[in-house]
Amino acid sequence: MKKALIIFGGASSEHFVSCVSASYVISHIPTDKYEVVTVGITRDGEWYLYEGDVSLLPEDKWLESGKCTKAVLSPDRKDKSLIVFRDDKIEKIKIDVAFPVLHGKNGEDGTIQGLFELAGIPYVGCDYCSSACCMDKAITNTLADSAEICQAKWLSCIKEEYNDIKDGFLKKAEDYLGYPIFVKPANAGSSVGVSKAVDRASLEKAMEVAFKEDRKVVLEEFIDGFEVECAVLGNFDAKAMSVGQIKPANDFYDYEAKYENDNSELYIPAHISEETIEEVRRAAVRAYTVLGCSGLSRVDFFVTKKDNRVVFNEINTIPGFTPISMYPKLCEHSGIGYSELIDRLFALAEERMYG
Repeated sequence: MKKALIIFGGASSEHFVSCVSASYVISHIPTDKYEVVTVGITRDGEWYLYEGDVSLLPEDKWLESGKCTKAVLSPDRKDKSLIVFRDDKIEKIKIDVAFPVLHGKNGEDGTIQGLFELAGIPYVGCDYCSSACCMDKAITNTLADSAEICQAKWLSCIKEEYNDIKDGFLKKAEDYLGYPIFVKPANAGSSVGVSKAVDRASLEKAMEVAFKEDRKVVLEEFIDGFEVECAVLGNFDAKAMSVGQIKPANDFYDYEAKYENDNSELYIPAHISEETIEEVRRAAVRAYTVLGCSGLSRVDFFVTKKDNRVVFNEINTIPGFTPISMYPKLCEHSGIGYSELIDRLFALAEERMYG
């Protein structure tokens, strides 16, 4: 039986979501094929082998369980092990495959992927390079532009640059993008730090909010359209799954609308024509390929209300696996159940590492 390492939590603004996702991933791993090894990372970045009840993962109750033992992942390729510091002794647990159920910084930005590469352990999701590119919205948009993928007009700047040329930059954004303007941290997920600006005052405030999450900020023009999402699965022969549509409870699909407001609605399949659904699926695979993705990603688009144009929005390399998350729901609608999906993701991880 193979040992599957599941890592959750993390030093990220999406720590809470990661814990919820991981609890559902662990609960659906085929136990006849995999023995689960669970590691939790605290908000401060401490690593622990967790040997308690999976139901305690949400709200960080696992930390109070008494079932935590300090541990680290060995970067030595001969080890391929989790090193556990138990009772003043070192214990090594061999790992066959890993799933970093870590959203946001330090989880889907290439950092932990690089550690798995050093360790020689197959891992679920995109490699370190594509993870980093997809995490940084400015890099994602630059690559999409170079591949002539249709997307919103955008600008970016770093905090130091903004402080030097604030008025000039804001004027440039107003002239080029027009109001309303969406302001986003370049490196954050789950819409953390995202704001919709409708005038100069709210634009300045939105910049402040975004800079609290990252030193680089991306500004995008408003697209009057429906938000749709497509699950993509595979390595070099990636396939697009079903397309879902989001009707956010709030003005846009922010963190509160995603995870705290039960009034947001998800439609699978999306309430758009079959022709447009197929266009979204083709565009999703195109973006996935251009950005070098492998394993899985959720690719998000807008479909404009006026003329049904498909406009690329962003790509998420470790999408949510909570009960309300779109990625597993889209795969299930395409005939791949939760447990089968996890099994496939493990197989894809080994395929990429070993060929």
